[in-house]
Amino acid sequence: MIFAIALILAQSLPVPAAEKSPAQAQAVESPEKVDPPANPIVSPSPVAVAKTKPNPITAGAENKPAKNEITPEMTRSVERGLAYLASSQNDDGSFGRGRYGRHVGIASLAALAFMADGNLPGRGRYGEQVTRALEFVLANKSESGLLAAESTTGPMYGHGFATLFLGEIYGMNPNDSRVRDALVRAIDLILNSQNDEGGWRYNPVPYDADVSVTICQVMAMRSARNAGIKIPKDTIDRAVRYVRDCQNADGGFRYMRQPGSSAWPRTAAGVASLFYAGVYEDDSIERGLEYLSSNSTIANTGGPQMQAHYFYGQYYSTQAMYLAGGDRWEQWWSRVRDELIAIQSDDGSWIDHQAGESYATAMALIVLQMPNRYLPIFQR
Repeated sequence: MIFAIALILAQSLPVPAAEKSPAQAQAVESPEKVDPPANPIVSPSPVAVAKTKPNPITAGAENKPAKNEITPEMTRSVERGLAYLASSQNDDGSFGRGRYGRHVGIASLAALAFMADGNLPGRGRYGEQVTRALEFVLANKSESGLLAAESTTGPMYGHGFATLFLGEIYGMNPNDSRVRDALVRAIDLILNSQNDEGGWRYNPVPYDADVSVTICQVMAMRSARNAGIKIPKDTIDRAVRYVRDCQNADGGFRYMRQPGSSAWPRTAAGVASLFYAGVYEDDSIERGLEYLSSNSTIANTGGPQMQAHYFYGQYYSTQAMYLAGGDRWEQWWSRVRDELIAIQSDDGSWIDHQAGESYATAMALIVLQMPNRYLPIFQR
């Protein structure tokens, strides 16, 4: 994504997916991690200490499932979506065709969709697809640490998603030295390209920043931190300040620090950024969640044909509501689940006319499989 969004917005798991029961899918997993942190990724930013007090670790939906999270209709939808996604993988491990056919970000999102079903490299029904996606990402790493195919422009979106993927892989299997080396280099590039405002933008240089690219890097750093990779506290503190500086008086988030309007997709990214930075109770989060509840109710989105950045927005909104937990999650989940099922194509895919079916299908599947609770990144 310079992806559609850049163009438009400017531990091992216990059993393979085929063996897990609905009861297991509802259970909260505790995958083994390397050097797991006792606390969230960082302490709150010094400027926020007076307003920030972490909730108990049980506050999010990871430990409090909503009623009837997983339905038979959802299970069938996921099965069809996974089968379509597997069929769209290319010989080199990438996914899809056309403009975004060889993109490390889309390949990584697709792999995460398979991992959310319980698959790992060489394990599970779609273990081979995860393996091939991993090989594609590793084949497109550079000495600088950048993860990008040669034809990619504005590569930090894809780099963020690919680094997140490597972090999730390494956290579940710390014995692959190739993954660790690529992950450490990728994180170093992220650290070195943070700009003076505290954010990131399209290219790996510390010039300007926007909320949309920043959330990709924050999630990548959180995943790496969960896997035992050291992340400087100051880097996250500066990112938190930047995200807060992008919030408007109405609770929504604008694209950059400069004056601009609020919108629900970037508001979802802003709230998720704060959660993944380790800030769990804060006025900025509450105002952002209220904005999402008022401005991105499922009935108002109209699906991808009527709403720009639909899958991007649902991806981050659902994560934000999941991490918020409680009534917010319960009220949000059934609506987004049922809408995604309703707009699925007959061939099992989801359609996004900007970034393609592989991107949209991967995003939709990650959202629909959040109740599986298999990906470590979705744990507080």
